[in-house]
Amino acid sequence: EGEKVVRRLLESRFTVVSVVFSEQHLEEFRPLLEARPEQITVYLAERRFLVTLTGFSLFQGVLAIGIIPPPISLEEILARSPSPKLLVAIDSLSNAENLGALMRNCAAFGAHALIVGETSSSPFLRRAVRNSMGTIFQLPVVELKQKRGPHESENELRSRGIPPPETKPTLAETLRDLRARGIRCIAAHPHADGKTLSQADFTGDCCIVFGSEGDGISKAVLESCDEAVAIPMPPTVDSLNVGAAAAVFLYEVQRQRKKT
Repeated sequence: EGEKVVRRLLESRFTVVSVVFSEQHLEEFRPLLEARPEQITVYLAERRFLVTLTGFSLFQGVLAIGIIPPPISLEEILARSPSPKLLVAIDSLSNAENLGALMRNCAAFGAHALIVGETSSSPFLRRAVRNSMGTIFQLPVVELKQKRGPHESENELRSRGIPPPETKPTLAETLRDLRARGIRCIAAHPHADGKTLSQADFTGDCCIVFGSEGDGISKAVLESCDEAVAIPMPPTVDSLNVGAAAAVFLYEVQRQRKKT
């Protein structure tokens, strides 16, 4: 949704199914559409009609449907990421707009991949994609969620002749695996005992873990990290929005790495 996000989708390797424009955008997007390898259905409509179609006011009048790419494994990401590696993981982050802002910061500060814990929202939700400003199309993502319907058990899937989804590790298990590979896992935790952001060492391979604003990082995930680090703030402020916190952490990573 939005002119810039749709443009970045058309410039990406994601498969595009269809686009909806108001007529004024057709010539502007024609070169991108003609450069695509696949056949894309293009719908044209007046802006007034698009508002009734979507149920809300489209301030730019541009929509598109793309296909989520096949999943990529953590092993593939680690193999192709240069050292020092920089990974970001999220635990229990349910707000799609905050997730989109976090992805935008990951792309801006050079994170090699985003690991989405099993209790977090999908980064491919419409509002997450919109708030990422299309940077999700260039950020490798590992989703640890099970691929099944919300009310489908393994027995129900088998009774319908559908093989159950492959069991994926939890975020806590994934972090322990990263530590075994020599990647330091650092929790962004507002109640870290004593260690502040500038005191942490981000110069080596690391994975920074962020939680939700309400509950923060779960106990199991926190215990799977090497250490917890806080952004120093006055006692009258509990925490930052997760997107803002991610920007502060990732800037500090780049500052330390450029310094060394």
